[in-house]
Amino acid sequence: MQVKKHDLIHIIDYTLLKPTVSKTDIKGFCQETIEYGFKTVFVNPYYVSYAYELLSPHNIKVGVPIGFSLGGATTQTKVTETKEAMKNGAEEIDMLINLGALKSHEFDVVKYDIAEVVKASEGLTTKVIIENGLLTDEEKVTAAKLIVESGADFVKTATGFNGGGATVEDVKRLRSAVGDDFGVKAAGGIRTYEDAEAIVEAGADRIGASDAVAIVSGGTSNAAY
Repeated sequence: MQVKKHDLIHIIDYTLLKPTVSKTDIKGFCQETIEYGFKTVFVNPYYVSYAYELLSPHNIKVGVPIGFSLGGATTQTKVTETKEAMKNGAEEIDMLINLGALKSHEFDVVKYDIAEVVKASEGLTTKVIIENGLLTDEEKVTAAKLIVESGADFVKTATGFNGGGATVEDVKRLRSAVGDDFGVKAAGGIRTYEDAEAIVEAGADRIGASDAVAIVSGGTSNAAY
């Protein structure tokens, strides 16, 4: 199955999350988003209101990472961060799972952490990052099932900041774990159209990429997710 580049535009979350990003960078990023027709962007919380100001007239959603990029913040901190981001215009939430609790087999803590952010998001699409590069295959499946049970909308492979990333094998594994009716977002290391096509064929229905322009235009980029 060939995935048309036009179709990729509708499922790619264009991201700019590097810690040194300036306001000028965000402005250029938003201009590219408008030019290429991407439907959703992700920026760090500090820039949500500015990106929303630039993109809302074009019906482009601004998403925000929560508990980024380690996941070790308290649940209340993640909830507060979510609510503030929403006040600033965020319309999608990508939160990082509590990796320490997962590794400690404190699964009730993991579920509570996710469920509270889902509750705070008030119906916005909520994706939960498992950071697959730091987990065993068994932990990936466990995390995915906990995410489904917690009421989120997507399981997401990685931040791209802590090693690992989206692989065909992991996307297939996550799709199998959550079933056909739950979202799977692949992120981390997707650089080319061919990468994106393989990931979609493996079962991803959303992609997070800082290389979105290169993916849909056939160019190359050295951007870091």
